[in-house]
Amino acid sequence: MGSFRLRRGQGGPDMLRHLSIRLFLSFALLLGGCGTTGGGPVSLQEVREFADASARLGGYAELARRYRDTYEREQPYLSPAADKLARENDARRRAVFEDFMAIQKTLVLYMQTLSLLAGDARYDLSERIDDLGNGLKANTESGLTQRHITAYTGMSRLLTRVIASGYQNRSVETMVRDGDADVQALLDAMISLTRLYYKTNENEKKTILGIFDVEIPFSTRNSDRMLVTLAKVHYLNKATEYKLVDRRYELALQGLTKVALGHQKMRENLGKLSEAEVRRLLATYGRDLRTIRDGLSGD
Repeated sequence: MGSFRLRRGQGGPDMLRHLSIRLFLSFALLLGGCGTTGGGPVSLQEVREFADASARLGGYAELARRYRDTYEREQPYLSPAADKLARENDARRRAVFEDFMAIQKTLVLYMQTLSLLAGDARYDLSERIDDLGNGLKANTESGLTQRHITAYTGMSRLLTRVIASGYQNRSVETMVRDGDADVQALLDAMISLTRLYYKTNENEKKTILGIFDVEIPFSTRNSDRMLVTLAKVHYLNKATEYKLVDRRYELALQGLTKVALGHQKMRENLGKLSEAEVRRLLATYGRDLRTIRDGLSGD
């Protein structure tokens, strides 16, 4: 899903609330480490690693930006008539972009928080609390439904409660239990949106490469030879670009599915997260997600 930079708080009348939240988290971190349940040490390393790998999966934000910027790539190839419709589509894509990104940011924050609760002290999340709670809008064209909007609201409330209360490591199970339904719904939304991005890219590919497929065979005059050669080189470069992007869509969908399955397994095994079989399973999901992330970050 890709991590995002944690910003400093903005101050103002809510300064006291932010300070209290940070003090809560600082206290929780001092008590952190391996976590305890019933007085005995519990290793949640695999939970941390899975949550970290999920938060840093990457790909989705890049593909969302590519979806938003479709018109910029299409415009040089469009006829005046086609350009008018493309501008309208561009306005619609830009209008929903922030909503699409808000879903990803919320899931990243959830995974970062889960990692923190499992003993990872690398994140101070209190300063992100103001990023939560902004409303989304259902969008029938994208597949973003009221179910997804409700899940976003529920996740925002859960994260606000968890961050503000300074949960300790032993609350990992509570977090997973309370958050799983919303996590699954938001991942479903991200999968639906990624498929929309994929479909939009396919239409773009057909539009741009189709122009060359139609025009090049009719450019048979000797005077057109250099122009045709340049067009063929450009065609090959664009075809290679689309092939690489197609692979990124496939990997992003695989990664989101892995995150959903891994979180589901945690929900199914509450109370057994430190047992060897569950730890091996989560380690496998974490390893798979890191492999997918490496594929997404490659050329």
